[in-house]
Amino acid sequence: MLSLNNAIKLKAKAPLLLHSFTLPTPKITLAFRSVSTPLNETALSLNTTTPNTIPFLPSPFLSCRAAMTTAACVQVKEQIELTETEKKIFDRLLNTLRHFNLQTQLRVAGGWVRDKLLGKECYDIDIALDNMLGSEFVDKVQEYLSTTGEVAQGLAVIPSNPEQSKHLETARMRLFDLWIDFVNLRCEDYSEDSRIPTMKFGTAEEDAYRRDLTINSLFYNINTNLVEDFTKRGLEDLKFGRIVTPLPPKATFLDDPLRVLRAIRFGARFDFTLDEELKKAAACDDVKTALAAKISRERIGTEIDLMISGNQPVKAIDYVCDLTLFWVVFSLPPKVEPAVSEECYRLSAAYLDASWKLIQLIGCSNFDVSNESDEQRRLCLYSALFLPLRSAAYKDRKDKKIPVVNYIFRDSLKRKASDADTVMNIHKSLEKFLSLIPSLLSNEDIQLTEVDWGREFDDVPFTSKLR
Repeated sequence: MLSLNNAIKLKAKAPLLLHSFTLPTPKITLAFRSVSTPLNETALSLNTTTPNTIPFLPSPFLSCRAAMTTAACVQVKEQIELTETEKKIFDRLLNTLRHFNLQTQLRVAGGWVRDKLLGKECYDIDIALDNMLGSEFVDKVQEYLSTTGEVAQGLAVIPSNPEQSKHLETARMRLFDLWIDFVNLRCEDYSEDSRIPTMKFGTAEEDAYRRDLTINSLFYNINTNLVEDFTKRGLEDLKFGRIVTPLPPKATFLDDPLRVLRAIRFGARFDFTLDEELKKAAACDDVKTALAAKISRERIGTEIDLMISGNQPVKAIDYVCDLTLFWVVFSLPPKVEPAVSEECYRLSAAYLDASWKLIQLIGCSNFDVSNESDEQRRLCLYSALFLPLRSAAYKDRKDKKIPVVNYIFRDSLKRKASDADTVMNIHKSLEKFLSLIPSLLSNEDIQLTEVDWGREFDDVPFTSKLR
């Protein structure tokens, strides 16, 4: 078997290093997807281009289809087991109630409850209060600690910032090296043209039903040491691996369309099944329009980043494709040349799948021995996802030719300009690498086609890189 170790050295400008590696032995096989193209379209090789189509790499992959089979029963703990640190934190909070004779119910909300029931550690503790603001309770805790000679390690009040999805003031306190967030229970009213709700004090049940998913609507009552399931299906959905909204999904998504992407992310992360009604609602035109109109591109980009950086990026993007959200999320500029096929997303998902399988085969550690391997993996997967768009471009207002990949990172996802630069450099390096493959696989002397490394696109304006 041919080894590529030290055989080729490609110098890329991108910070993502292309390391030498040994090809898999014959005993190791990778099952790739095949992509079916419409009858009037042909997958083109790298060296073949036409004025009206995007050139595609020849691909042996399967058609893109999200695997949405019924999830097996999930192991869920009967009760939450607290760590020693969590016991100390909760004891201080309960002692504060006793010291001031407060009739306040303290509930840990959301992801911490879900993860603890799944037997996973979680250090993101959000406490909901039923009859006072978080800042008021933090003042009480601080006052109580002063009577015992203890001092809180840190205090902070984060004001509400609806534009950044921070709908309510949050008080933070650092106890035993953990930051704890305190907010009051609330209910929400949404207007038709905004995802920013009108907030008011609510009951625990109202707060549970306003949550994005039933598995995130569970509470752990610190006063009683009990898990509370006010939707009466959060525990069941967690046990059977179901992604369901507490209220009808279409209304839930229209109130806050970002919940569509959160549902996808959690479904992929836990390998849970998306509810059929949820899928119908997520794919409907009204919700897609609301997602594009009401949600900032920064928030969309953050969710996509979490998917790509997560443990199941292929499954997440498959869900995005299956729910016909790909072009809503990865929106394109007008007048792209060559024109991008509507079905191009199938190739994107297929290339992502192939890259993910390769990463699993060679091991993530082969990317880099430093702590930057996660970042390198993320950019590698983005490069695969946008590979079918590598030759697409558009003209800006100054009639400059700009790569579509740059637009997606800069405008559709609002990611760093360096992310776009890295991915585009990887695409350029790939073109040169592929031109060398025939000589490596042939026993004959082959004259290599010279690769033109002249700039095909104008430089992206410097001002567009400032974020």
